[in-house]
Amino acid sequence: MHSRTGKGAARALVAALAVSLGITSASAHAEGTLRIAEQFGVVYLLLNVARDQKFIEQEGKKEGLDIKVDWAKLSGGSSVNDALLSGSVDIAAAGVGPLLTIWDRTHGRQNVKGVASLGNFPYYLVSNDPRVKTIADFTDKDRIAVPAVGVSVQSRILQYAAAKQWGDKEYNRLDKLTQAVPHPDATAALIAGGTEINAHFGNPPFQQQELAGNPKAHIVLNSYDVLGGPSSATVLYATEKFRSENPKTYRAFVAGLADAARYITQHPEQAADIYLRVNNAKIDRDLLVKVIKDPSVQFKVAPQNTFALAQFMHRVGVIKNEPKSWQDYFFSDPATKDGS
Repeated sequence: MHSRTGKGAARALVAALAVSLGITSASAHAEGTLRIAEQFGVVYLLLNVARDQKFIEQEGKKEGLDIKVDWAKLSGGSSVNDALLSGSVDIAAAGVGPLLTIWDRTHGRQNVKGVASLGNFPYYLVSNDPRVKTIADFTDKDRIAVPAVGVSVQSRILQYAAAKQWGDKEYNRLDKLTQAVPHPDATAALIAGGTEINAHFGNPPFQQQELAGNPKAHIVLNSYDVLGGPSSATVLYATEKFRSENPKTYRAFVAGLADAARYITQHPEQAADIYLRVNNAKIDRDLLVKVIKDPSVQFKVAPQNTFALAQFMHRVGVIKNEPKSWQDYFFSDPATKDGS
């Protein structure tokens, strides 16, 4: 069973977001104003730290700007993309899947491209059903929670895994089992058990909470295995118009992210405290620190290992424009020049 947000509901959400930020979709703004849409999880820690430590504002002063940053929290790539295209936000934070979708959709028009990575994180598909050991064990009775059906990076990685398992023509074989559920709700369901949701393709720290909170919970799929190594599953992106009309604000934002990446690498314990404080999170601190210090987690702004997923999405026809390299869907900047 699919759970999709209807167009009317999506428009209502974006309208509510615009009101909450005190803007309209048609509003234009000068240098020094920045509106960012983020989501849930440790994968957004760079943003949490940049916000808490005022790194964007500090970098703005180097550019001669007093930057005002507004933050909005959404769930799922579809909502984030709607907010960006409506003009309700300037910077969107979501998975590589949603970035590729909106890059393809706006190619030759708004020209949305990636700004930076939020780091490399393994995403786990976790099940609390002992019978499910690989994706081949899922049946029509199973329900897999994802942040956005078909669009989220979790959905795209699941499709990529299905294509590797059964061939490209069967890439969407498991789509009918997915449901759109915010990570916190899906985590609670998987830990408690007894609900129709018996699997969740999440991200840190939710996947670690599931593994610690339910003795039956186990990893069915690791995104690094599907993508061929460490990869930037979650990224930031913006329109060409915003970047070209606000160069100082844009540079300050990217520089502030780089500051946050260095801070987390050097001060993981303090970064954990920032995550707890900014998100009012209830996660066990020791577990959170373990996630941040995990050797498979790398905090960096240059995207890594995104092109294989882009090639797959074009090959099966979910994006029409064929990217020739990762630089086709990322803006060219010194901070991201070593990407892939």
